[in-house]
Formats: sequence, structure tokens, C-alpha cells
Amino acid sequence: MHSEPPTKTHREPHRDPHCDPHDDVHDSAAELRTALQDHGITLPSLGVDLPGFAGAYGVPLVALGNCNAATARRLADALRKAAPR
Repeated sequence: MHSEPPTKTHREPHRDPHCDPHDDVHDSAAELRTALQDHGITLPSLGVDLPGFAGAYGVPLVALGNCNAATARRLADALRKAAPR
């Protein structure tokens, strides 16, 4: 099976399709927290949406939470810089 090598700007972590989605959501939140910190951005409320574990939806969610206006601007700027042109 041939696949493209990861680029320098973005490497998708290997995901086991059989992994527990509850573990995956915690890992995903941690990865996002680290990636944001790499850009000097902290979302204090970032975490796992606990009601998602009990709901009928069936897929645990990452809760991005709240941030102040300055953090929102930094996040928007980082996303604009990372967006392909």
C-alpha cells in the first residue's frame, strides 16, 4: 500500500480505526492543546465534553470552550497563516 509522506507543515497522527473513541477524544484534545500552545495560544476551557459520553449522539466531542477577544484574534491569525493559499 502506497501513501504520500507527511508534509513538513502537517503530520496527521496515526489513528487505529479500532481504538476506543473515548480514548481518542482525550488524545485529540491533548493534541489540540499542544498545537495551540505551539502558537502561544491557550484555550482555558478546552477539554472533553462530558455530556457527550452520556448522550444518544454516541460520539464523544472535544469542547473548545470560551476565550477572550485577544485569544480569539490570535487563533484566527494562526489559522489564516496555516491556511493553504
